[in-house]
Amino acid sequence: MNFTAQKIADLLGGTIEGNPNVEVSSLAKIEEGDVGNICFLANEKYTKYIYTTNATVIIINKSLKLDKKINSTLIKVDDAYSSFSQLLEIYNNMHQNKMGISDKADIYTNTYIGENVYIGPFTSICKGARIGENVKIYANCYIGENVVIGDNSIIFPNVSIYHSCKIGKNNILHSGAIIGADGFGFAPNQEKEYQKISQIGNVETLNEVEIGANTTIDRATMGSTKVGKGVKLDNLIQIGHNVQIGENTVIAAQSAIAGSSIIGKNCMIGGQVAIAGHITIANEVKIAGQSGIANSIKEEGAILQGPMAFNIKDFQRSYILFKKLPEIEKSLNKIKEKFNV
Repeated sequence: MNFTAQKIADLLGGTIEGNPNVEVSSLAKIEEGDVGNICFLANEKYTKYIYTTNATVIIINKSLKLDKKINSTLIKVDDAYSSFSQLLEIYNNMHQNKMGISDKADIYTNTYIGENVYIGPFTSICKGARIGENVKIYANCYIGENVVIGDNSIIFPNVSIYHSCKIGKNNILHSGAIIGADGFGFAPNQEKEYQKISQIGNVETLNEVEIGANTTIDRATMGSTKVGKGVKLDNLIQIGHNVQIGENTVIAAQSAIAGSSIIGKNCMIGGQVAIAGHITIANEVKIAGQSGIANSIKEEGAILQGPMAFNIKDFQRSYILFKKLPEIEKSLNKIKEKFNV
């Protein structure tokens, strides 16, 4: 779909310098801009590209001073970065503006389907499920019995939501996510064989949650595994049974949280972090990537790092010494030789 520079300027509240009638059809980085592209310049270290790019339209800050004449049409705004982000959202919404129910979808009786939904081919929606308004469920998804999906949520292809789970409003679940699979619950019998413990709980995500591709959130043994409002989970994350994640916490890829742990609000957890089960992490804690958390963290706002994580500054000082251990050993051996120790 093509838009004129003037139309975009009106959407962003910007002013035009150049031809307001030129049309663009796609977005690009300024260093890769070509005819028909719209780009933006917010970081001054990229200013050199404004003189060489072939982009048709460029969004810039009103405060930017240019040394040379350029061929592109300019849209001048107060904040180029936020304006381009707004444009990205508009562009993304246009691509996701799907409606209708595929005749190849399998929808059981006794389900509730809200207005203005999209349900793609080969998606299965089981009995008792409730799908809110403006929900989009793409192809090859499985929505189990009595699942609830809140208004305006987007379920991308190949997502499975097991029975009785509840998805809040404005959630986004990316491809391959599995919500509500059994928790890892087994108990040894007298023969030391592991017997499965039935997992009869569910998963509940509150509003504004985003769950990355191939992330799994296990159902509770009893009760609910809970993901708080505004939580953002990256790809390839494992959330164990009965875990509770506080609102506005973000977790990067390949991290894992074992069962029954409680993560506070506004935490930031880096990639490949391992968190043991049955512990509590305070609000606003930051954990660096590849750290291991074996015990509860009670200090709000703590910043931790390390395979057995502790205060990040102490860890970094220790790591400097660790790298110097061979040198320290040589010095120590020389002292031993000198004093015949």
